[in-house]
Amino acid sequence: MKKRLIFGMLFSLVLSITGYAQTKKVAVVTFYAVKKIGVADFGATANAAVTQLVDDPDFNMSPLLQNFHDQFFNTYAKDFTFQLLPEAEVTGNTDYKAYAPAGEATSGVFKDNYNLPYDGYKIILPLAGKQNEKALLKIFNQADGIMKVYIDFDLVKIGFGGMGVVKVKANCNIAMYNKAGDKVFSVSTDARSKGSSPLIAGVPVLKTDKILPMCESALAELMTNLQKDMPKMIKKAEAKL
Repeated sequence: MKKRLIFGMLFSLVLSITGYAQTKKVAVVTFYAVKKIGVADFGATANAAVTQLVDDPDFNMSPLLQNFHDQFFNTYAKDFTFQLLPEAEVTGNTDYKAYAPAGEATSGVFKDNYNLPYDGYKIILPLAGKQNEKALLKIFNQADGIMKVYIDFDLVKIGFGGMGVVKVKANCNIAMYNKAGDKVFSVSTDARSKGSSPLIAGVPVLKTDKILPMCESALAELMTNLQKDMPKMIKKAEAKL
């Protein structure tokens, strides 16, 4: 009887150790929002207007990024089949803090103030090649992979010709890489705002009091969708780590 009891305890211990050893770990290495709204379908006038929005102190995306960050780490992460390294372990890493990401532009479409990082994070742009990914995997060699997360926004037209309205579309972009630097998971999902803004002669009204609430609405819709879809998305990636 004692032998059976001891064997059972040892077997449970082995299972426990094996299960722990198989738990993969992933470091989130960038977490940011793109402040400049995409207006590719609306011409130069709209592009100039959203560029001005970026510098408007009232166009504050920090609360939106905070909400998405909290939802990601406090809610979505609970459904992951792997562990995320503690944020303090990532953002407090000396080598990470000293790292200068490739492609860190200071002008043009990737101008620094076009992107808003969550506190402590580097902005790792979605560039071709694996230079950043391989460097960050070396920094966080205790992890089985790294993850990049960012949100951005686009204007979408509802209507025909110069008539109609525009809505804001919020996009969530998540990519995960294994130790070899290979992308094993990538998702870009979106949701539209409930509210809209008018088109005047084919040009959208791009004022902070019109656009920011639509960004908030679109992001809220997106976060609701992700609550349902994230577990299925992540489950497919874990086996490839």
